[in-house]
Amino acid sequence: MDPNSRSLPPWKSVLAVVAHPDDESFGLGAVLSSFVNAGGSTSVLCFTHGEASTLHGVEGELAQVREAELRSAGIELGLTNVRLLSYADGDLASANQARLRADILTAVRDFAVDGLLVFDPSGVTSHPDHQAATQAALQAAQEQGLGVLAWTLPADVAATLAEEFKVPFKGHQVQEVDVVIDVDRGTQLKAVQCHPSQAVPGSALWRRLALLGDREHLRWLA
Repeated sequence: MDPNSRSLPPWKSVLAVVAHPDDESFGLGAVLSSFVNAGGSTSVLCFTHGEASTLHGVEGELAQVREAELRSAGIELGLTNVRLLSYADGDLASANQARLRADILTAVRDFAVDGLLVFDPSGVTSHPDHQAATQAALQAAQEQGLGVLAWTLPADVAATLAEEFKVPFKGHQVQEVDVVIDVDRGTQLKAVQCHPSQAVPGSALWRRLALLGDREHLRWLA
């Protein structure tokens, strides 16, 4: 693994560690799809079922709805493994950190993982659950000597989204970004459509994808 490389690492098995069902599609979908297209095995470990207030009219019990959405999205993305846990949404930072690390390490062993894919430590949207998931992943990776690649936004895109949606998006300047890849949004968009409870018209998701175009930006954390 060369931290100075501008390309995705040649991991045979990558584990995305995320906080909420939809993070794997809305945030990491195009990157995961790129790993799949390169012949890698891709897995997702998601800590929570998300928030009930974001069901947006989709009927059903939260856990069942979100699990069905996540697994359907996983099929579209070509994921090899999907593991959904039941930590409390919005309170991941208060969860037992040793337990979070243990859950990640179990997935690393079970899926024979070579490296981890996470949200930027800022959380991208500054969400504390995103931040907590990434922090746990970093600690687990340190124990196993694994590389960690973090998805981020260009600073100008983050600033535009923050201004338009009044959400504290955080990004990085070009010199702070290690990997920029061209992506095909087709598979990601199919996965996004598997989350009808959250992929609502007018959300920041659509504006972000329009601003990013066919490129994604990543940083090496380890």
